[in-house]
Amino acid sequence: MSVGRSYCVALVGLNGYIVEVEADIGQTLPSFVILGLPDAALNEAKERIRSAAQNSGIPLSRRKITANLIPASLPKRGSGFDLAITMAVLCAANDVRSIGGTVFIAELGLDGRLRPVRGILPAVMAAVHAGFPDIVVADANAAEASLVPGAKVRGYKTLARLAFDFGADPKDLVLDYEPSDPGTADDDDGIGFPEPDLCDVSGQGEARRALEVAAAGGHHMLLTGPPGAGKTMLAERLPGLLPDLADTAAMEVTAIHSLAAIQSSAARLIRRPPFENPHHSATAAAIIGGGSGLPRPGAASRAHRGVLFLDEAPEYERRVLDALRQPLESGELVIHRSAGTAAYPARFQLVLAANPCPCGKATGKGTECTCTAMMRRRYFGRISGPLLDRVDIQLQVERVSLADFGSAAKEEDTATVAARVMAARSRQLERLGPFGLEANSQVPGRVLRGELRLPPGATRVLDIALERGTLTARGYDRVLRLAWTLADLDQTDRPDINHIGQGLGLRQAASAA
Repeated sequence: MSVGRSYCVALVGLNGYIVEVEADIGQTLPSFVILGLPDAALNEAKERIRSAAQNSGIPLSRRKITANLIPASLPKRGSGFDLAITMAVLCAANDVRSIGGTVFIAELGLDGRLRPVRGILPAVMAAVHAGFPDIVVADANAAEASLVPGAKVRGYKTLARLAFDFGADPKDLVLDYEPSDPGTADDDDGIGFPEPDLCDVSGQGEARRALEVAAAGGHHMLLTGPPGAGKTMLAERLPGLLPDLADTAAMEVTAIHSLAAIQSSAARLIRRPPFENPHHSATAAAIIGGGSGLPRPGAASRAHRGVLFLDEAPEYERRVLDALRQPLESGELVIHRSAGTAAYPARFQLVLAANPCPCGKATGKGTECTCTAMMRRRYFGRISGPLLDRVDIQLQVERVSLADFGSAAKEEDTATVAARVMAARSRQLERLGPFGLEANSQVPGRVLRGELRLPPGATRVLDIALERGTLTARGYDRVLRLAWTLADLDQTDRPDINHIGQGLGLRQAASAA
């Protein structure tokens, strides 16, 4: 007997690493040892593999089996290594022919069924990138794995059928077993459900305009106002205004959702921007990412290329809100844990909604408000200044008037506004493409004050605000980004003083109120 070899993929965050699986059959008493830093789920693979092989008609050797996962220093976790270990052992026992550079990713059931695993898309992407295009997965994962360009994917339902295709003796195999398919992938990736329409929002002309600006430039928003003013309705309609994701972005989003096990398997790329709305009791691990062992993606990463909406923002823990400052600047979350470090993309649009005070009635004359001045300051002070400074649009949403609420006039629907947003995005892509940027919200200060520098007369109001200390340097750049977005919506080549004034008003509306 010789050493058998196969290949699998170990995921650390969204990064995948090829793992070579060696299997050796010794001459001593029966045992099964897995080396290479396996976690508990991987250690349990020994019993799954023995039962699956026995029930498939190709029982494993009764001698000592040693499986070594290389590189040994890389932590291995999960049940996705089951099939690769099994094929390496069968190759060592000469039950199957040489399997070459094929990568095997699947969990085994005790009856010999191949079961799907999460994270199949980033795993296959890593394998193809490393030069291993031949992939074998569970049949329920085949559609998702096939989304990766260049991958030669084969899906199987049972270990026996797979072993037969790799040269096992058919007279020993249980080939007539066809399991039912309760875990088969669902073709629906969520894009078939209708998105909330903007025409459902009554009145709120200023807020609707701010929402359009946010969608056109990819800007973050803070909506402040009394309960029932429509803050949540507005936020929920922002994803519908955003354009479909391009191929690269869609692949990133689908990979994150595959790893987060939001859906068992994707039959097509997720083209619509995701929307995440965690409850205010969510922990830092739930929003930022974490968990035992290697950290998993949180709501911030699942909202990548989409919208992260935090309703009742002051009710969140302050450390949870402040943890969002890093991804707002870098578009990435790097999570360090004792078991390892994982990096996840997190380039999302942040939308915060807040009441003006704990009772929510400190609007207008505020005569019905029962909160003291100290209570109001403490309540809204839970959102730190550095976080607010990263939010481009800060808008006060007023109550809907009776005239607006009872008006028969039809408001603009999502499709109409989305068309203007798409036109503005096209102008931005044409202008910012040479810089490798897609939206105004991503333009760095050196470009705003360099190639896109505006004449001094247009920025005079910003210069005065910066000099007086009412606007930070970061705020200065963010108002310029808003001005460029407003100009794109107006289909003008460059912002003028009116666009600068409108941008400054959108940023300071909530604080002024």
